[in-house]
Amino acid sequence: MELQKTRTLSDKVLLFVKGLAMGGANKVPGVSGGIVAFVTGFYEELIFSFKRINLKALKLLFSGRFRSFYQYINGKFLLLVFGGSLFSYFSVSFLLDYFITRYELYVWSLFFGLIIGSIYYIAKNFKDFTPKCVFSIAIGLIIGIGISLLPPAKENSNLWFVFLCGIAGVSGMTLPGLSGSFILILLGNYVLLLVDSVNMLSQTIIDIVSGNFDFLHDQLRMKYLKIIGAFTAGSTFGLIVTSHILGYLLNRWHNVVTAVVIGFIAGSLGNVWPWKEKIYATDNNISILDSQGNKILKNYERYLPNFSDSETWFAIGFVILGILILVSIEKYGKKEQKV
Repeated sequence: MELQKTRTLSDKVLLFVKGLAMGGANKVPGVSGGIVAFVTGFYEELIFSFKRINLKALKLLFSGRFRSFYQYINGKFLLLVFGGSLFSYFSVSFLLDYFITRYELYVWSLFFGLIIGSIYYIAKNFKDFTPKCVFSIAIGLIIGIGISLLPPAKENSNLWFVFLCGIAGVSGMTLPGLSGSFILILLGNYVLLLVDSVNMLSQTIIDIVSGNFDFLHDQLRMKYLKIIGAFTAGSTFGLIVTSHILGYLLNRWHNVVTAVVIGFIAGSLGNVWPWKEKIYATDNNISILDSQGNKILKNYERYLPNFSDSETWFAIGFVILGILILVSIEKYGKKEQKV
């Protein structure tokens, strides 16, 4: 696959916006940033760019050939995508958290519609419905549903386990339909890694910028910084390893991998089912709180919508809106191809 592409300014801005969307999606339990990459058309370039982070890239880096290293790993593309994702994580995702807190049903309904639209989008362009690929779709569907039904574990701050959480958590970026945030809930470390540790990191960055280094003597702060460091190392390792595996699979069995992805995304619909109630962690019927005093989310209990309730119909409207957004993206993509 040819990675070096000539991009106009509008292409770069659009890629940054796609990174924003991917970053916001990665933080929401049940939603996969990989779906954003897949549907908006940069998934394969993302995987093959990660695949370029190999021994040759390291030789270029450590020999001081930074320009060659940057070009070899498709650095411009990765900077735009991850720049957008990082910016989203500390800005757009807070806005998303705001809407989830106040309009949770409608946000999940929109996501549900987006995923239905993405299944339509991918399946519409997939022509190889041979028995082998239909079987692959079924396998992906079963795995996706199975993951959504797994019971969550308890929180574990052991650094080696956190490293493994990093590998698992980054899966939402490389595997469309697999929510890295939801996997962290299942592993029991969602609050520890994506709430408490991120809050500590944000405060640390503010302290460093303001010239305050008292946190170096704060044992609790240093503990969380070690945790976020182990999580980041695991995520980096996971990105490189999974991208090499996926790059190989896409090269050799492109249609089979795509078929599994279609099934997997369909199976993930259970994660974003709009009509659900939060189940919080308790000990002897007393809520367990995180370091910020918030209840710890354990899982969701799903239920059928009440069609006599006007709120249900508003939610269905957001489902339809999500589908229409994906249809619009498809039409935009076709228009761009003609230009």
